[in-house]
Amino acid sequence: MANSKRDLFLKRRLRVRNKLRKMAAGRPRLSVHRSNKNISVQVIDDVNGVTLASASTMDKDIGLAGKNNVEAAAKIGAAIAEKAKKAGVEEVYFDRGGFLFHGRVKALADAAREGGLKF
Repeated sequence: MANSKRDLFLKRRLRVRNKLRKMAAGRPRLSVHRSNKNISVQVIDDVNGVTLASASTMDKDIGLAGKNNVEAAAKIGAAIAEKAKKAGVEEVYFDRGGFLFHGRVKALADAAREGGLKF
């Protein structure tokens, strides 16, 4: 029985999250969500259940709504690194969810690393 694309995505997401839970050691999680039109990212403290910082192409102050390209993802990565540093976060675990690590997700991660986040 063949798995659908959605089933494969959910399996990947659970596999990534379970590995992160084992290694987390209290560090916040940098969670990425990518849609066809936008990309968003949050720094989440799972111990307290609080979002420490977030950035998205839909944010009015960033002004990239509907831009679904690699350059927009890189700007979001730089923005989340800046906001996370203001919130006092230097080290995170990168949670790509079920998304493959290439294209926009990779550009966001590289820009966040260049911005000073360690993962």
